[in-house]
Amino acid sequence: MAKLVPFLSEEQIERDAASLLGEFAQKRGAGIQPPVPIEDIVEKHLRLGIEFDDTHRLFGVPRDPEGDADILGAIFFDDRRIVIDQSLDPEENSFKEGRYRFTLAHEGGGHWRLHRHLFVKDPAQIALFVGPTPPAVICRSSQAKDRVEWQADAYASCLLMPKDLLIEAWRERFGDNNARILKRNSRLTLPGNVGDEIASALRSYDQQRYNEALNEFVRPFAEKFQVSMVSMRIRLERIGLLHRDVPRQLWFQSAR
Repeated sequence: MAKLVPFLSEEQIERDAASLLGEFAQKRGAGIQPPVPIEDIVEKHLRLGIEFDDTHRLFGVPRDPEGDADILGAIFFDDRRIVIDQSLDPEENSFKEGRYRFTLAHEGGGHWRLHRHLFVKDPAQIALFVGPTPPAVICRSSQAKDRVEWQADAYASCLLMPKDLLIEAWRERFGDNNARILKRNSRLTLPGNVGDEIASALRSYDQQRYNEALNEFVRPFAEKFQVSMVSMRIRLERIGLLHRDVPRQLWFQSAR
């Protein structure tokens, strides 16, 4: 599947996500404010159905021993339908709302906007599934590095955390647009002495303390945009507002 997907730069993906937001804003006659109304964009603007189901049962793939979902979602282009694993239903598991919103943006934004023209009905693919309309893309967390999945992830990030809105939120918190560099022995003036905690964690080479402090740094933004703290941290780094100078000891620990 990956070899069918052409290269797209991050700039191209960002532009298309911004275009989708612009289309939606124009249609409803109001600007976009965080959190981005992803369900309305998918259901009302793109006119895609959203369903929850046990995706592992649906596609005959066993879950891991701990019961975590590897198949987070799937999109049926011909049916204009998205199926998301029931474990991400925010009404049942409110703490997974960020993951649900990202998966919905990944399927309804990324795959629908970027890839639907690529996945016409393929007899070889249809043979793998029961029924006349197999899913065109099944999204598994274990395949996140595939080009098709990377592009959809990048699209979801741009769609849920638009650069202009994120810069505006950054300015509201810090009073400027300057990047924050979290390096060894740095001191940041933040509520709750979070900056001091990050610096202390770096000095001690404690991976867990560092991750917890970093989460506290991005938490206000993650809550404002209703995304996970990991997604927000990655987005802030990608647009250049947050930089880390992580010691080699942490590099090696995180690579294991």
